[in-house]
Amino acid sequence: MAKKKTEEETTLNNSEEIVEPKEKKATKKKTEEETPVEDLEKVVESKEKPVKETKKKTVKKTTKSKDDTPIEGSENTLIPLNDYIRSGTYIGTKVITPHMRPYIYRRRNDGIAIINTNIIDEKLKEAAKYLADYNPDNVIIVCKREAGWRAVKLFSELTGIRVFTKKYPAGIITNTALPDFFETELVVICDPWIDKNALKDANMMKKKVLALCDTNNFTFGADKVIPCNNKSNKSLGVVFYILAREYLNVHRMDKKLPAMEEFIGEKLEDFIKEKKDDKLKEEELKKEQSKVEKLLKLSAEPQ
Repeated sequence: MAKKKTEEETTLNNSEEIVEPKEKKATKKKTEEETPVEDLEKVVESKEKPVKETKKKTVKKTTKSKDDTPIEGSENTLIPLNDYIRSGTYIGTKVITPHMRPYIYRRRNDGIAIINTNIIDEKLKEAAKYLADYNPDNVIIVCKREAGWRAVKLFSELTGIRVFTKKYPAGIITNTALPDFFETELVVICDPWIDKNALKDANMMKKKVLALCDTNNFTFGADKVIPCNNKSNKSLGVVFYILAREYLNVHRMDKKLPAMEEFIGEKLEDFIKEKKDDKLKEEELKKEQSKVEKLLKLSAEPQ
């Protein structure tokens, strides 16, 4: 009997020893299963935070002007963007050349191209710096179009740069036999088509060219381009007012800069009023014409 008891005790002890490691293994498995889940939750939380931050960084505010052009950085423009719009500097023509297409923002309903006002301002900044690198004796301006004569002459009086209006003397910078021959380094033209003789001479002598180009102009032979309306005295007045102001500042000339109205020849506000009056007159004429046409139709009908 004593032997049997000892055998039973030993088997019980052995069974307890076998059970204990199983329970330990089970607890180990539970902990192994639980810890990865907790770690995963932490990883997910850590991944979600940078995603939210990136979304916040990518959000940008954009504003647009009245003509639907972006005005980011408009605080640093040479003049207020409204002055470009009021003077019609951004108004092009119905023709758009491949050279001027990058500067175009859109077309109006009547087919006229609209130049981006921000690009006009950027190109004017570049042109002003480019022009300021030359002394007055090394620059000439050619403007055959009458709309720019007032602005160009005033620009010449302020800066001392020589100006040719009405007619450009052919060969004046190419033919050394002429008594009026002189050398120049930069030629500024107000229209590559009308001032083509000056452009041709400058290219022949390998001189630099700064050109004011409208949407219907080609930029062949021009080193710098100012996209603008080059057919209006308001637009040309604004352009040469800015160029004169920047040139005087860089060269530190002790000359008083006149108001923008002096370059244009009239106030922009008066110009806007005239436009409104013209529109009202056109509308009244159209109404009268429609009334006359109705009366003529009625009289032509058989009674």
